[in-house]
Amino acid sequence: MAKRGGDAALKRAREKARLEKQEAKREKRQARAADEVIPPGDADALMEEFAQLSASFEASQVTEERFNEERHRIFVALGLQSEDD
Repeated sequence: MAKRGGDAALKRAREKARLEKQEAKREKRQARAADEVIPPGDADALMEEFAQLSASFEASQVTEERFNEERHRIFVALGLQSEDD
């Protein structure tokens, strides 16, 4: 019977460790998001750059490969995609 109490204590300890790990990850994400806030002027400039890039691509002035590279760079800067995407 004493074993059951020990199992419950171990389970509580694992659950507490899991919750602490989740909280640490949450705080890390929030800190990273706060650091990555883009000033409105920068976001507007990036969106304008994307509009020009899209127009150039539609007019066949930019290759698809170049369009995708530049679009990815802009979207990463805006926080819409990660570096790995």
